[in-house]
Amino acid sequence: MKKYVDVIVPLPIASQYTYSLPTDLEDSVREGCRVVVSFGRKKFYTAIVTKVHYAAPEGYETKDIEEVLDASPVILPRQLQFWEWISSYYLCTLGDVYKAAMPSGMKLESETMVEYNEEFEATEPLGEREQRVLDLLSADHEQCVTQLEKASGMKHLLPVIKSLLDKEAIFVKEELKRNYKPRTEARVRLADKDMDEEKLRTLFDGLTRAKKQLALLMMYVELSGWMENGAFLKEVSKKRLLEKSDASLNVFNGLVEKGIFEVYYQEIGRLDKTTLATQEVNALNEPQLRAFNGIMNSFTQKSVCLLHGVTSSGKTEIYIHLIQQALKAGKQVLYLLPEIALTAQITERLKRVFGSRMGVYHSKFPDAERVEIWQKQLSDAPYDIILGVRSSVFLPFQRLGLVIVDEEHENTYKQQDPAPRYHARSSAIMLAQMYGAKVLLGTATPSVESYFNAVEGKYALVELKERFKDIRLPHIEVVDIKELAHQKRMKGPFSPRLVEEIKAALERKEQVILFQNRRGFAPMIECHTCGWVPKCKNCDVSLTYHKGLNQLTCHYCGYTYQVPRSCPACEGVELNHRGFGTERIEDDIKLIFPEARVARMDLDTTRTRAAYERIINDFEEGKTDILIGTQMVSKGLDFDHVSVVGILNADTMLNYPDFRSYERAFQLMAQVAGRAGRKNKQGLVILQTKSPELPVIHQVVENDFEQMYYDQLAERQLFRYPPYHRLIYVYLKHRKEATLDLAADIMATQLRAALGDRVLGPDKPPVARIQTLFIKKIMIKVEQEASMKKVRDYLKSVQHYMLEDERFRSLNVYYDVDPQ
Repeated sequence: MKKYVDVIVPLPIASQYTYSLPTDLEDSVREGCRVVVSFGRKKFYTAIVTKVHYAAPEGYETKDIEEVLDASPVILPRQLQFWEWISSYYLCTLGDVYKAAMPSGMKLESETMVEYNEEFEATEPLGEREQRVLDLLSADHEQCVTQLEKASGMKHLLPVIKSLLDKEAIFVKEELKRNYKPRTEARVRLADKDMDEEKLRTLFDGLTRAKKQLALLMMYVELSGWMENGAFLKEVSKKRLLEKSDASLNVFNGLVEKGIFEVYYQEIGRLDKTTLATQEVNALNEPQLRAFNGIMNSFTQKSVCLLHGVTSSGKTEIYIHLIQQALKAGKQVLYLLPEIALTAQITERLKRVFGSRMGVYHSKFPDAERVEIWQKQLSDAPYDIILGVRSSVFLPFQRLGLVIVDEEHENTYKQQDPAPRYHARSSAIMLAQMYGAKVLLGTATPSVESYFNAVEGKYALVELKERFKDIRLPHIEVVDIKELAHQKRMKGPFSPRLVEEIKAALERKEQVILFQNRRGFAPMIECHTCGWVPKCKNCDVSLTYHKGLNQLTCHYCGYTYQVPRSCPACEGVELNHRGFGTERIEDDIKLIFPEARVARMDLDTTRTRAAYERIINDFEEGKTDILIGTQMVSKGLDFDHVSVVGILNADTMLNYPDFRSYERAFQLMAQVAGRAGRKNKQGLVILQTKSPELPVIHQVVENDFEQMYYDQLAERQLFRYPPYHRLIYVYLKHRKEATLDLAADIMATQLRAALGDRVLGPDKPPVARIQTLFIKKIMIKVEQEASMKKVRDYLKSVQHYMLEDERFRSLNVYYDVDPQ
């Protein structure tokens, strides 16, 4: 009997496809393996096998699969189950989930661009087909698989490409777009490998006249522990050696030229092959121990526990103890963080305790490395702990026992575009349920939904009210900038009180953080004469001025424009900057404090992993006095010498058209405030606002989370918002506005036929055109008791009905379930 396989292709297609198995491949295919299939007109894709069976499909002729890529599965059965849940809950296709879940190098297709690795040296003879492909690539370094098939006259090249990728003879082009360079550090060692005391004494004698070189060599001997350790030397970085010895680069180079020192480069970060000497876990203090025991007890009755601990209460220490318990029980741990910025600091802390048992996974890593981690998680010796951002939920786990979602309130856990628009917190809870694992949600400012679930008894709740070592919460001082602006007393975006406190902090050699939730130099440019504002030609949004690049940028589609010299509407030449972005604040603060060392941390300055880490390390080491940032600076980073935090304009957060804006503003301000005053002194937060009378401002000052929570609950119950109702946003996009309006009206009418007044809209979202596509939005509010499955099925049937209509063939319809 003929065998068939059902597969998922990495395309946004609703159903799975069935292919037949050629007789010679019948025994080599298993569920969870990758196979090469042809799909559409001569295009090849890497598909995932979900089922092997004998049932021929009805209604179409099956094609044979072309090739099997794996001897053993690369997707575990529970992962497939998880993919199916995400696809069903978030109303997207399995192909969407597959695309998001797997690293690019594992889902090759005809259009994949590959690039020749010039540094490749073969360690064994290459096969004839492999050599042919490499010869073609050495002539033209970048080609897509289809081009290579044409040029070589060979078919079915994907297995050959996979084999060359494994040998690192070629790269997938996608990873090279990220301009990733491994972070290396220059380190120093003695050039003579057989150095003994006798030889060292001779070196010292030879340098008696070169006093500075002698001092530098002696400092190296001290730092490397040469006298005590002999063969087991500590590694010494060039930077640390020069800092400790106060020697100049010329003195150092002199020793290199004399053949005494040798410089080598050590990659830091990436998949560490080294086994680190690990430290003992710190003992917990009494409040931490109470919380730890509370969590462990709660796990006997409930699967999810919310740890509500104030900033600086030492939550990370509790996590470390919980991880240790899980590892003792032979389980794996997934530790989720909202931002890549945070992974740098936390990696250091966890590496010190768990050493090489921990792997780090996030999107700033090159693709080859993510493939490596994926493969390791399938092996017999996987990492016991994975530390990563939201995409880590897709990794293969064999014995998951604990998931920690740190800063669980963060909206960066929600994927926006493209599909699947999943929330990592909800997905992690579901994933843990499939493994019978426990989940800990940790935060100083819980999301209203999580706190509601804890209060209602769905989750356990453990509170940690004391800050570590009794560090006092910062003093928050509200400054009314509306009044000061009337009196013309503001220095740009800074109140006199803030300037005075920054000055005092700098004199005390302490650090300052300034928070402004907008990047760029000025949010917009405006003509003084006629009020013209430059807008993006692809999107309905004003352009942001970036001074460093001297250009206007659309933060929605990324398009850039030259700054006009005069107004195209009235030819006036007086173009003013309106509003304050982080870049402009950086310039303004440098004018007021020219001596201060200033750094900026926003999306523009942290494009690479190394840039993130450099900004954080410089601030930690006291090389920066003032750090200006967007919400990145609020994310749980620990800096010991920050005494003043300035929130430059609380109103930009409060005036956002979203039912969560007050909750968000409270969380952001409380988190930013938590960065002030760490060790043994109270910090100061200057909160500038034009609306000091608002309840949420008072709640931030008093750190009164409960009051904010109950205010929000009352409002949300009244207007049918989460946690009392579930939200689904339906988005429709089309190039023609008239077609879009018609489609949106028809779809809303269809939805109302079954869902009644649960449907609101269609309306235009705040930005109603992005990348030349007009957008309409329909909102659906579903009560918690209602069957979400029925709602989802009905939505899909209406979408199907719409797309069958000739007029709406090029209409794009997608959903955002539980939008953030």
